[in-house]
Amino acid sequence: MFIDTHCHLFYPNFNGEVAEIINRAIEAGVDYIIVPSTNLASCRQAIDLANRYECVYAAIGVHPHDTNEWDDSIIDSLEKLSKENKVVAIGEIGLDYYYDFSPREKQINAFEQQIELAILSDLPVIIHNREANEDTMEIVKKYSTKGLRAQFHCYAGTVEEAKELIKLGHYISFTGNITFKNTEDIRKKLIQIGMKNLLLETDAPFMAPEPFRGKRNEPSYLKITAEKIAELFNLTTKEIGRIASFNAYKLFKVGKEPQANFTYELNDNLYINITNRCDSNCIFCNRESNPVISGYNLKMNQEDEPPAHVYINEIGDPKKYKEIVFCGYGEPTIRWDVVKLIATYVKENGGTTRLNTNGHGNIINKKDITPEFEGLIDTVSISLNSSDAIEYARLMNVPSEYHDEMIKFAKSAKKYSHIIMTIVGLDKVDEEAAKNLVTEEIGAEFHVRHYFE
Repeated sequence: MFIDTHCHLFYPNFNGEVAEIINRAIEAGVDYIIVPSTNLASCRQAIDLANRYECVYAAIGVHPHDTNEWDDSIIDSLEKLSKENKVVAIGEIGLDYYYDFSPREKQINAFEQQIELAILSDLPVIIHNREANEDTMEIVKKYSTKGLRAQFHCYAGTVEEAKELIKLGHYISFTGNITFKNTEDIRKKLIQIGMKNLLLETDAPFMAPEPFRGKRNEPSYLKITAEKIAELFNLTTKEIGRIASFNAYKLFKVGKEPQANFTYELNDNLYINITNRCDSNCIFCNRESNPVISGYNLKMNQEDEPPAHVYINEIGDPKKYKEIVFCGYGEPTIRWDVVKLIATYVKENGGTTRLNTNGHGNIINKKDITPEFEGLIDTVSISLNSSDAIEYARLMNVPSEYHDEMIKFAKSAKKYSHIIMTIVGLDKVDEEAAKNLVTEEIGAEFHVRHYFE
């Protein structure tokens, strides 16, 4: 369920107890542990631990505290160690201007050389940043265009910086300090940053969560941190584990890539991932680059698209869910015949259905499919996206005449189902004009969807 992406198992206060600590971690649902190094000696210790324990992986690097004796020969040693079988990252590296144990120019030199090694080795980095935001951000932005992939552990920057880092493809993690009574500011920061690129970590033996604050931390306590994050986002601990573990797989390739989900649960609804195919290519859609939502892998090639009975088996009793929603990272009406078979099963067994669509179903199927909604589709949610046909075409990369077809689709569908029409909250989209079109001309319900960059 969990991956502890940052645990210094080589520290002396773990001596003689590592096997027991790992067993407790496994019992608490921690599947894998990544051990970041701080100097050459601990690099070898981390690799040794990884070789001895199946669930342990190593990261090799020199911490900014230990760069005082840095010279260019160290990078040669790190390069050799980076080729070891279970080394998955370069780290813990970065800048620390709080303690200044090493001269800042040495810290920067070591940081940049290790980043360059990571890029050359096709490995991510694990970054330590304390009171060095400006220099850290400058260096990371410089190397992000060259293939840098990073985890910012025990995140200490601003919300704005975190969003910029996530936009560059990097990941953020928080430690057990989010459970402390006096760290409300950190919890607020996490809520604003969101879960999209979230990782879990303990930073053991440091930063033990409540009620173990001040004591030695260990990987089994990761569950406590995950429970607090789940509470903050009104999700289950299992959901947080799934999201963070998939992110850890994407960054470190630790664990197994989740299989494509044909159905997925969110907010008491069951979503039906019908297809990744779409006749549009919306500028705000991650269909091609990252078809993932809340840790569910929705990536699916056409040859992987299952028949109706596979979905029906996964649905089981549809009354368990508030709605059965036909929605993935594609346009469900491309497989309209399959949608109808599933919807028939759901309605015959007392369930409620919703179709999330771009409103191009009639174009796609070369006929008016809206009369077929009667008795099958309770609600149709249509992506209006803009009241202006030209802007609509630009946002969705479709011919502008599709806008009129979508409006006709909505007006016709209104005879058979409850209609909701939505836009994505973009600054350039005229929300008021869209709302007037939906409520006054079409007579439908209007919603604004949040834009996740």
